[in-house]
Order: sequence, then structure tokens, then C-alpha cells
Amino acid sequence: MSVLLPRPHGTHELQPLLLQVEEAEVELQRAQTLTKVPLSAREFGDLLMLGIGAFTPLTGFMRRDDWLSVCDTMHLANGLFWPIPITLSASREIASVLKPGQDIALVMDHGNDEIVATMKIEEIYTIDKTHECIEVFQATDTDHPGAALVMQQGECNLAGNVKVLSLGSCPQRFPNFILTPMQTRELFTVREWHKVAAFQTRNPMHRAHEHLVKSVLEWCDGIFIHSIIGELKQDDIPAEKSIAAINILIKNYFIKDAVVHAGYPLAMRYAGPREALLHAVFRQNYGCHYLIVGRDHAGIKNYYGAYDAHNIFDQIPKQALQIRPIKLAQAFWCHRCDGMASTHTCPHSKDQRMLLSGTKLRELLRKGEAVPDHFSRPEVLDILRKHYQENGLVEK
Repeated sequence: MSVLLPRPHGTHELQPLLLQVEEAEVELQRAQTLTKVPLSAREFGDLLMLGIGAFTPLTGFMRRDDWLSVCDTMHLANGLFWPIPITLSASREIASVLKPGQDIALVMDHGNDEIVATMKIEEIYTIDKTHECIEVFQATDTDHPGAALVMQQGECNLAGNVKVLSLGSCPQRFPNFILTPMQTRELFTVREWHKVAAFQTRNPMHRAHEHLVKSVLEWCDGIFIHSIIGELKQDDIPAEKSIAAINILIKNYFIKDAVVHAGYPLAMRYAGPREALLHAVFRQNYGCHYLIVGRDHAGIKNYYGAYDAHNIFDQIPKQALQIRPIKLAQAFWCHRCDGMASTHTCPHSKDQRMLLSGTKLRELLRKGEAVPDHFSRPEVLDILRKHYQENGLVEK
């Protein structure tokens, strides 16, 4: 029986914007003469997702009518579902020397002027940053890292189609780990996975994560563990360490070939429910039938309700996405059950439950305190403890 994967979002074919080597070399020579516009880490991550086709069917950074429509209705101006604006900002100083119809070169920020793309400007516009933050993040204060980035970005937005020339240093930092949607679709087909579920993570997986994934494996053919390798919060565990910890977990505690583990080059926005929807959009492009949505998916602190990311999938039209959410309750270790359980399966009182979270694990590691039994696998803890000790992150 042939494998039937969901079609790419809004179209029948993936639309990667990364040029082939020969074409990219020609475009790069032309780009040397163009005005250079720097990309923030978030914008660079978005550009890479455009490049590998993960943001299909987008062809570049959004115009104002798309930006406003996405903020207000979670749809592009043409009616296609899209939950979070994908925009490129510029300072007034830079924007003042640009005009629609002009070609520009997009370069890495932070003093690195490597040209990674070119763009023909279609529109230069300003936005109401507060409006975007309220609609997307439900917050405007700078304690929210995603809202802070929007409030601090340049005063103008530049819209236009892009030609991506390079994935920057990502292929060197993570060799053979960044899989494109085209590659995962081929892999799922070869493995004859008729039901694929994606698991989103920015953290090493503890026992609760493992429990959730294995619960889904009871009825899915395979799990796609998708690790973010873009910019994270300062106190998050670096992607390299998370990847190593997840890989050893898969090797020692999962059936062989039941899991595909790969990375994607997006920066976290911590937009909670809206980001859960974005995760669904591009996991559909990767060929997944389902997205595992747990407690406080893509959230931070107390900005969102524990299951807001569950509820938002019920607030969008059913035809908006082919991918479907798997809504899972909070998992924990129950001393009375003597095993992993959830609020759907465990009848015991809260004092019998040990709640597991990445935040709590980072706190214990930072303080050099013992991690309780059943919180995380010992091989994972070995990697994380070594990271904290070698980098002087343990508080004295």
C-alpha cells in the first residue's frame, strides 16, 4: 500500500527558495553590488525555513496587508491560514535609502556580513508593534522574549520575494542533522510510515516527554522528534547538548527505527497557542499527519493557560490544516502508581505526583542539587551535568 502523506500547506508541491549551487554562485556575485540589510536571529531563522521549503507556500517576507490579516484573523490576505507574521524589519535610517522595486542583499547580523539571500523590495511599511504583540503573544512587556524582539525591532518592515543563497553556518554546526521537508517526506515514504506524529522540542527530553512520545507510538508508525536549533533564551540548554541528550535517549530507550530525530533552524518566539499552530503548519510541510501538543506548548512563564495550545486548534476552521493535533495531558511520575501517568490515567492525589519540567530540571542542575529518581534518564543527566560543570553554570 502506497504511503499517503498530507500535502504541503496551501499547495500541492513544496516551494523551497534555496538556489542550487551554480545559480547561487551567480546570484552571490550580483549581490555584492547591492545595498546590504542585516537580519536579526529571528529573521535569519525565518529565512532558512523559507529556504528549505518549511514555510511553503510563502515566497518571502510579508506585505502589510498580509501582516495585518495574519495578526487579526490568522489568515493571509488571500485567505490562506497562517498564524504568525513572517516579516523583515529595518531601521528608518536603512529604509530611507531604499525604495520599492530595488534589489537588496540580506546579511547576517552581529558583525557578520555574509550574504545569505537577495530580495526585491515590493513594499516598505510601518506597523503597530503593540497591536502585533497583543494579537500574537497576548503580551507587550519586555519580560516576554518574543514580544521584546518585536518591540525592539526596526521601525519599518520590508516586503518581497527572496532568493536564499546559503544556510549560513547551520550545516557545519549540525552536519547531516537539518533535514528538509523534501528529505523527511522521502524518509517517511521509504519507512512506509502511514501515520507520522511530530514531537516539538527545544529541551532535552525528560521522562514525561518520553512517556508522551511512547504513548503515541502505541498507534502511530513513527515519531518525528524535531529539535529547534535556532536562537533560544539565554538560560535554555544549548541545542548541541539537547541533541546529544535526545540521541542517547533514543538509542537506549526506543525501538530501533521507530524515531527520526532532526533539527530545524527556527528561532523560538515563545508565542504559546499561536506558535503551536505555526508548528503544525510547517510539520504538515514536513509530511507529518499529527503534531503532539502537550501542556503549555511553546509557552513561557505564566503568559498562557496550561492547555491554551490545545484549545486554539478548536478555534480554527477544520479545513485550515490537514495535520491534526494529538492533545496530551500533563505527565508525571506517580509514587502510588509506581510509574509514569497523567491526569487522564492516575486517580491519586497531587502529593503522590512528581511533576517534571525542563524549567525545574535546569534549576536543579544550576543549583547543583540532586535530581530525583525517575525525573530523567541517567545517561541524559550525565550529559547535562557535564555541560553545567564544564561551563561554570553551577551556582557556588
